[in-house]
Amino acid sequence: MEQHRTRPPQRRQTPQAPLSPLGTKGAKGTIGEGATVYRVTGAPEGRARPVAPAVLALRRLPNPRLTGIGAGLFAAAVMFLIGCADWLLFDGSAAVFGVLFLPVSALTALWVRPADLVTAPISVPIAFAIGIIPISGGTGGFGGQTMAVVTALAVHAGWLYGGTLVAGLIATVRKVRLMRSRQRRMLLAAQTARPAPQPSPAPRAAERKPRRPSQR
Repeated sequence: MEQHRTRPPQRRQTPQAPLSPLGTKGAKGTIGEGATVYRVTGAPEGRARPVAPAVLALRRLPNPRLTGIGAGLFAAAVMFLIGCADWLLFDGSAAVFGVLFLPVSALTALWVRPADLVTAPISVPIAFAIGIIPISGGTGGFGGQTMAVVTALAVHAGWLYGGTLVAGLIATVRKVRLMRSRQRRMLLAAQTARPAPQPSPAPRAAERKPRRPSQR
């Protein structure tokens, strides 16, 4: 007797739908492992947003982070050098000294670290007083030089207030931005730490109590 060999039934392989460009299986599939997701950034139609030239110039500048003492020393040293150069080149012109004092105040407020933003409006007037010594024109020893510096500060108080105002505004704007970014980080941390709501269990059907047999 010949026995016929039986082959196990083979399963038919269902054709898989082609993957979309985003790595999804079909229109309703899920993203597969190793799939590459392409993100499109930038403005629509492939055009980049225009950036102001002033913003580009500020981005090219160095961005150090100075302590409060470091920012004060930087402003005082720069203003003293400006005062000496003004005395040598422009015969102690107060206008040149005041105009150059404004960008120094702005840089001092921009380069101080966030923890010492309060020191920027304080160190700037001290730097102005130190830098005005070479162009004050005092004579007659320490007393005469001190009186000349005080007189120059009173005469050129407009430039002093202007530079202090610039430093105060920049420090205030930086402080507000830091507070907003800190609030955003706290909100994101709270949202990520919050557990996902679990679905409530479906109400169970009331169990039927067995009926007692009726007494005859």
